[in-house]
Amino acid sequence: MNAAATYLLISFAFLVLVVVAAVAFVRNRRSRGIDYYADTTEPAAERPEKLLGAPPGEPEAPPVGVLEAERPAPVAGRLTRLRGRLARSNSTLGHGLLALLSREKLDDETWDDVEATLLQADLGVGPAQELVDRLRARARAEGVQDPEAAKALLRDELLTLVDPALDRSLVTHRDGGPAVVLVVGVNGTGKTTTTGKLARVLVAEDRRVVLGAADTFRAAATGQLQTWGERVGAPVVTGPEGGDPASVAYDAVSRAIADSADAVVIDTAGRLHTKAGLMDELGKVKRVVEKQAPVSEVLLVLDATTGQNGLRQAQVFGEVVEVTGIVLTKLDGTAKGGIVVAVQRELGVPVKLVGLGEGPDDLAPFEPEAFVDALLA
Repeated sequence: MNAAATYLLISFAFLVLVVVAAVAFVRNRRSRGIDYYADTTEPAAERPEKLLGAPPGEPEAPPVGVLEAERPAPVAGRLTRLRGRLARSNSTLGHGLLALLSREKLDDETWDDVEATLLQADLGVGPAQELVDRLRARARAEGVQDPEAAKALLRDELLTLVDPALDRSLVTHRDGGPAVVLVVGVNGTGKTTTTGKLARVLVAEDRRVVLGAADTFRAAATGQLQTWGERVGAPVVTGPEGGDPASVAYDAVSRAIADSADAVVIDTAGRLHTKAGLMDELGKVKRVVEKQAPVSEVLLVLDATTGQNGLRQAQVFGEVVEVTGIVLTKLDGTAKGGIVVAVQRELGVPVKLVGLGEGPDDLAPFEPEAFVDALLA
């Protein structure tokens, strides 16, 4: 055997060894159920799971890229379960007020400090003055002397201001066709994530849901919404990138009608409230949708950390589409819980949902008593 033949034989043998070793490595990884995406920086809520097999003794996982529909956590009591997180984030407001009201002497300087604390919490000038006046009158009349009495007084007045009498129910069912829910807001408030989480809320209540990916100007939004839909078994209607959002919304309603779905939730493109053309386009989406079915809910998603700037957004959106409810996201990341009161006063519509974390089931129906108790926890 000459040198060339020997070299080829050795090279072939080496290649065979490499292939065998690679196959053994992959099989070993699959048998252990290792997630190749474990080190990814992409949020888990915004990427599809890659299921690469089950450990020995467990049922085989679905094929790669196929998600098994989940059963979302029950909706009832979510805000109560999450109150600890809310209490920690809003401790500045509740603890600050309690400390002030527990002073031995409630003089003018103390009441000025109370009002300043409320303003820092984004309560707004009007509501802050109203609350201070009511607290001051009752404290004088009832002779508040100890922290527990101050806490009871503050809880009562805060609850009145939040207004538990407002109707915060979501219209997610309609006789004769699907309820249509439009999710609107500016860029970066978490609209697409809110749309996906809302689908989970509805599925948890045994609603049949169709999702509409009408944010056609952001390719990532469509993929993100598809992942949310796959997780709960909700079909997602999409359109071409850069296509007409109104057309996608129309097709989503058509699909919901054809499927006899209870609700269709449409994620609209984020738009600056200062851009008239973009806002006009949102009005068009609503008009086109209403050719097939009335819009049951228009939910405005606001970032709680933006404070008073969010109020201006609420004003403009309210002029273009009839907003029926507010969704406050990132409420867990701010001590400015007063925005709940301020936005309700400004727009005249209730806060219906709040986002209290990054988890898929951290969207909770707003419960005034649980919210106020969390502030004062």
